[in-house]
Amino acid sequence: MTNSTLLADFPVTVDRPVTWGQLDAFNHVNNTVYFRYFEDVRIATFEQIGFVEHMKQTQCGPILARTSCRYRIPLTYPDTVTIGTHITDIGEDRFTMIYRVVSHQHQSVAAEGEGRIVVFDYANNVKAPVPTPIREALERLKAPA
Repeated sequence: MTNSTLLADFPVTVDRPVTWGQLDAFNHVNNTVYFRYFEDVRIATFEQIGFVEHMKQTQCGPILARTSCRYRIPLTYPDTVTIGTHITDIGEDRFTMIYRVVSHQHQSVAAEGEGRIVVFDYANNVKAPVPTPIREALERLKAPA
C-alpha cells in the first residue's frame, strides 16, 4: 500500500524525519516520540481550523484530556513518517482526534492513536463549549461514515 492509500481518510497530515536522537538503546524510535508526532499533527490541525488564533482572542482553547498509542512496527533511522489525523465524536465541549503514523521506508502503519480534546476557558479555569466556527471546521475534518 502507498502512504496516500494508508492516509486517504486523514485530511490533515505532516511529514517528519526520523532522527538519530529519537532512537533508544534498542535502536528504534523511543515510544515517547510517537506522542510528539501526534502533537505535531494536532497543532497543525488547530492552526488550520483557526483554533490557535481563536484562543489568542478569547482565552478559550484546546487542552489534551487523554491520549493513547498502539505501536504496530518499530521505526528506525533513517526514515520519514507522515502523521495524519481526522476527527470523530464531536460533543458539547470535546472532540476526539484519531492519529496514524506511516513509515515511508516500510510503506506501512507504524502506530495509531487517539486524543480526547476538551475546550478549556483558561481565563476562568473551566471547560467551555466548542465554539461554533471551530465546530464547523471540525465537522469538515470528520472521518467518512
